[in-house]
Amino acid sequence: MRQARGPFDEVPDQSFRRFVPAITVAIGSALTLWPMVASFPVLPPFGLLMLLGWRLTKPESLRIWAPLPLGFFDDLLSGQPLGNAMLFWTLCLFMIDLIDQRIVYRDFWQDWLIAAGAIAFCLLLGRLVASPIGAHVDTGLMLQIAVSILLFPLVVRLCTLLGDDEEEM
Repeated sequence: MRQARGPFDEVPDQSFRRFVPAITVAIGSALTLWPMVASFPVLPPFGLLMLLGWRLTKPESLRIWAPLPLGFFDDLLSGQPLGNAMLFWTLCLFMIDLIDQRIVYRDFWQDWLIAAGAIAFCLLLGRLVASPIGAHVDTGLMLQIAVSILLFPLVVRLCTLLGDDEEEM
């Protein structure tokens, strides 16, 4: 027999928790707007890191079409050519799905290696699309890739903490 709920009993909102991954990816993309003075641009693509963190820790949290609107939002905020993140993020998630079909079980090191490849893929192809070949941005790009790869475990930890809070609701 079910007990009747009182007027002051808290009922957790179950509909909000399915939007947490998309909101965190959008917030990660919006971090590029933070006013920051740097002599060397090494700000990692936090939106991409959050997308990969959610996809590799909780595959069911984002739908396969999620990179399209999230990449569009990132393109609008980052100033990249429109469709850049939409295409590259979608290709990364397709490749992760192919890897999931081949490998039954992955550990953290394999996830980190997959994320490193996806980060390097997106940043290198983004450089080829956005800047002329003669531009001297390769050193900064390699440093940005290294910083992004090294920051990925912290992003995974954040996604895991937010995902655990979801399950407790």
